[in-house]
Amino acid sequence: MAETLAQVSAAASACTVCAEHLPCGPRPVFTVRRAATVLILGHAPGTKVHASGVPWDDPSGNRLRDWLQLDRAQFYAHPKLAIVPTGLCYPGKGRGGDLPPRPECAPLWQPRLRGVMPKLQLVLAIGAHAQAYELGARRKRSLSDTVAAYAEYLPDVFPLPHPSPRNQKWLRDRPWFAAEVLPALRQTLCGLGVGTA
Repeated sequence: MAETLAQVSAAASACTVCAEHLPCGPRPVFTVRRAATVLILGHAPGTKVHASGVPWDDPSGNRLRDWLQLDRAQFYAHPKLAIVPTGLCYPGKGRGGDLPPRPECAPLWQPRLRGVMPKLQLVLAIGAHAQAYELGARRKRSLSDTVAAYAEYLPDVFPLPHPSPRNQKWLRDRPWFAAEVLPALRQTLCGLGVGTA
């Protein structure tokens, strides 16, 4: 018998598989909806999201919402939008920022959570870790090259850089992203009933 959305959500919310590796303890943060057509696949929650339990509730989320042209209310309540990061819990700090998502997480939860969202058509693969999981060997030599080649991955995947404030220089040095990629992103989302072009 197939799992229901409520069953999988409850199981994922109660997950403790990586507990011994998580400095702040497990707190899975995600949003699944049966009618979702678009899945936002990011890295893993940061400290602010871990504290609030609200996905993308930080400066990175503000920039992401700007990219998508959605306000907070639309972003968090849109019936066609799901948010499931590569790692559901905050992984802790490393030398250059947050650690990568725990490797156990995506293989365990991505298939099950996506399995209860039968209308998914597009994954927004945000950042290197999400692209590694979603695209695997289909990635280019760099994140920049992968994002620039976004059209190759449509209609099922749209690769994006991470909207972190740490990436301000990346965005400034690549004006083609705002000029070419963002309009294409918005048009793609509009075609799936999310946002406006």
